[in-house]
Amino acid sequence: MHLIVSNVIMPIEHQLDAVYQEIYKKYRIKKTDALKTYIIKKSLDVRKNKGNYIYSIYFEMPQNYKYKKHENVKEEEITDTLEYKKINPKYQPVVVGFGPAGIFAALYLARCGAKPIIIERGSKVEKRLEDVKKFSENGILDVNSNVQFGEGGAGTFSDGKLVTNVKNPLIKFILREFINHGALENIFYEAKPHVGTDYIVKVVKNIREEIIQLGGVFLFDHTLIDITINDGVNTLLVKHVNELLEIKTDRCILALGHSARDTFKMLRNKNFALEAKNFSIGVRIEHLQKDIDLAQYKNLANKLPAASYKLSHHLKDGRGVYTFCMCPGGVVMASSSNNGEIVTNGMSYNARDLDNANSAVLVSVTKEDFGDDDVLNGLYFQEKYEKMAYNLTNSYKAPCQLVGDFLNDRQSKAFGRIKPTYKPGVEFRNLKDCLPDFVVEALKEGLLAFDKKIAGFASSDAVLTGVETRSSSPVRILRNNLFESNYRGIYPVGEGAGYAGGITSAALDGLRCAISIVDNYEKGE
Repeated sequence: MHLIVSNVIMPIEHQLDAVYQEIYKKYRIKKTDALKTYIIKKSLDVRKNKGNYIYSIYFEMPQNYKYKKHENVKEEEITDTLEYKKINPKYQPVVVGFGPAGIFAALYLARCGAKPIIIERGSKVEKRLEDVKKFSENGILDVNSNVQFGEGGAGTFSDGKLVTNVKNPLIKFILREFINHGALENIFYEAKPHVGTDYIVKVVKNIREEIIQLGGVFLFDHTLIDITINDGVNTLLVKHVNELLEIKTDRCILALGHSARDTFKMLRNKNFALEAKNFSIGVRIEHLQKDIDLAQYKNLANKLPAASYKLSHHLKDGRGVYTFCMCPGGVVMASSSNNGEIVTNGMSYNARDLDNANSAVLVSVTKEDFGDDDVLNGLYFQEKYEKMAYNLTNSYKAPCQLVGDFLNDRQSKAFGRIKPTYKPGVEFRNLKDCLPDFVVEALKEGLLAFDKKIAGFASSDAVLTGVETRSSSPVRILRNNLFESNYRGIYPVGEGAGYAGGITSAALDGLRCAISIVDNYEKGE
């Protein structure tokens, strides 16, 4: 028998044992009878300045166990494991890209005996760390190994947030696999789980090693440059330095990141069915984390973990302004993947204990803003403003402006209490010179609206760094209900293909695609 006891309310300061004692006492569940217990949800309630944690606990009990009936106790089994059907394909399946979608697709295929070939244009995560450090400290960019490209995908250098609005039982499996490969146990039950960049690096490496043990093959620093379509058995042309490699396969998962612009162009030229999609652009904002804590938690600020936020505002014209990828106690990252372009992103370690909080503040961009005469116009739109940001400083130092000066159209002269964390550095410029006019006006209105929700959000010394353009893919690669594109044997998945919006949803998309492929191998399709 499997029981879930929910709505267990505990004070901020408590011991975990007290949670179980409350359950044993209130619901007459005997500790000695429990075969297995663990937390499945822990959330924070700070309404009315009173702090409580609210728990849900999972109990595995003997069959036909007699328990006290209550609205907070229900019988429900949670499954966080999968069965693996063994297959022996004629051609090894290929996974292009080893971000979240590619990771979980490759892991499932490997456990089914398929021995996948993984093509990753960037380096393995150990070298990638060195390349990212070299760029942030010295401005030396490797266009194939950076924050956007490399083992683990763009999510490796972020907060590792696993929050998703998607409801699917496979998400519990994904969280459990993160834990099994090195993430902390709390991601399984925290209401807003995050892994942290320091732990994601370990997780990705451990998953890679398991796939290799199962017969998988990794081709790091290899870029897909062409696909020859041939009635389901397609030939992939892959480039490594100056060498070319051909790989024949009847199952190719395109787990592209949202920055694989050269690959999108190749797919367009090969007549893959693509469509432009909406995305967003804006800036990164930084505050002191202690100010955000005080605004969010008030008298409880010193007793709770670093506070986060998620804000949105709708303009009269229907356009949206919102915060995205908020990183408590983190830094703003230099995230370029092309020469002569500036891109920002945010990152936190698991502890979230650095001085600044940062978040993207974004404005929605629609197809009407960039035209529909070319399916890649959204990509060109992003490029335009990334280049404008670079040209403002003529370097990888990012243009920067204080909120008070941004609101009043003047160039900043000196920092206040908040010091920017972006490396390789910033220079004061007017951000309106690297953003569309409609984005500038929307950001001004949004900042003032957010200030009414979080006191001090639009404080004059808050720091804005530009530009943030890669929140999502500007392109969707069309597919059917079996995840297959308009060409047989090619399966676009994940965030870059336009079907996910974060680590968890991308991992889920890649996993579901791999499950579908294995099911159809069995059917001989």
